[in-house]
Amino acid sequence: MILLVAITGRDCSQLIAKLQALLPEVKVQLWSECTDYEAVEFVLAWNAPAYLWPKLVNLKAVSSFGAGVDSIDLTKIAEHVPVVRIVDDNLANDMAEYVLTHVLAHKLRLKEYYLKQSAGSWKPKRAYSQQHVGILGYGELGKACAKRLLANGFKVSAWSNSEKHDSEVDTYYTQHGLDDMLGQIDYLVCLLPLNQHTQGIINKSLISKLQSHTVLINVARGKHVVDEDLLEALDNEQLRGATLDVFSEEPLPKTHPYWSHDKVTFTPHCAALSDIESVTLQISDNVKRLIEGKNLMNQIDRTKGY
Repeated sequence: MILLVAITGRDCSQLIAKLQALLPEVKVQLWSECTDYEAVEFVLAWNAPAYLWPKLVNLKAVSSFGAGVDSIDLTKIAEHVPVVRIVDDNLANDMAEYVLTHVLAHKLRLKEYYLKQSAGSWKPKRAYSQQHVGILGYGELGKACAKRLLANGFKVSAWSNSEKHDSEVDTYYTQHGLDDMLGQIDYLVCLLPLNQHTQGIINKSLISKLQSHTVLINVARGKHVVDEDLLEALDNEQLRGATLDVFSEEPLPKTHPYWSHDKVTFTPHCAALSDIESVTLQISDNVKRLIEGKNLMNQIDRTKGY
């Protein structure tokens, strides 16, 4: 049996070494070095080459290398093959810390003061008073962020695809619920899974329903945002600012307007990075489950894409 590591755009040597140590009875191999595709039964994938999937005639399971599965073309994988994702408590903690940090940074005008420092300008102002954060997507990461924000005095609302209840958070669902929430909030945090329904959701139409002092924080996927619409909104003062950790193309091209926009703060997709120890333990556990004929952990619902 081969566990194929089909992750592009990064050095996988440490990952492969750790997986091999945890799975001595399994051959762990990088996709570009594989010569026996028929022996591949389990694939660990992130932006795997499209030509690879038809070659894997004995594929029995696929795992994403991250919390989402949008990097995997599910149409290339047979329906009977389970697809799983990584669930890491550290990811939730890191994401909550990142979101709280950037909400506070905008509230306290830190970007404004960085620019004033560069310009040699001494002009103090009070922090913004707005305290209402709206979260798009109320799964594990959304709930972790809400808990941290509530603990720091913020009011939190959340919108999700299906009805959810939380005694401390105002929850919404359906398009009507989304529209209702958007008009009330001061900060919009995107934590949605990326699928055909959510791609491009942060567009001109959605932005028009926000208050002009609202700040966008996108920590989900770059393709949730229509870049041209966001830039137009920032330039026309329809939004106060944006923090972006994810982009439609990564690394962000050097010519992209985000690099120099004075209302944009961005980070290189680092809000919540997977811990290799936790990831390798989860993957090895699922490989063992596959060998033993047990159900795999953290399987996704293909109809939802998460």
